[in-house]
Amino acid sequence: MKNYQITEWVHHFIVEQVKEGDLCIDATMGKGNDTVLLSKLAGKTGKVIGFDIQQQAVDSTRERLQREACPENYELLLVSHEYMASYAKEDSVSCIMFNFGYLPGGDHSKATKAVSSLAAIETGLKLLKRKGLMSLCIYSGGDSGFEERDAILDYVQKLDFHQYLVIQSEYVNRPNNPPIPVLIIKL
Repeated sequence: MKNYQITEWVHHFIVEQVKEGDLCIDATMGKGNDTVLLSKLAGKTGKVIGFDIQQQAVDSTRERLQREACPENYELLLVSHEYMASYAKEDSVSCIMFNFGYLPGGDHSKATKAVSSLAAIETGLKLLKRKGLMSLCIYSGGDSGFEERDAILDYVQKLDFHQYLVIQSEYVNRPNNPPIPVLIIKL
């Protein structure tokens, strides 16, 4: 079996979820890995909306999409993920991906924060269509601390089980606060 990193593990489920023509959101573009995957899966008839608060992330993602010859089905925004509702309608999105923490190789002081991340998750859940999937890759410790991780995990544990299926996984034998993957399916 492959030695999965958190993003590779989540990508396995995203590949099963996203179909040609879907509307998808990369709520935290970073280096563009998830945006590229979503763009290829949604295809020419789909659309991907990417959000990030750092120009470096927007530029890096745009370059990566072009370098990998992705369909021109994306809109990259220098906007916080908490404003997703301004760009998509309720019950319209097939997949929303989050990576919480800071941009690898970027300014660690510009990490995601609990308040805006919780607002973005709550908004995203409204945007998801029935059977839509939201992935949360939660990085904590070191520079980013534990406040955001704890707030997110507390929030998702309290979601109504009649409306959402929440699956949390963990790396039980990795040191130094390994990332936590969470999947949320809207029922």
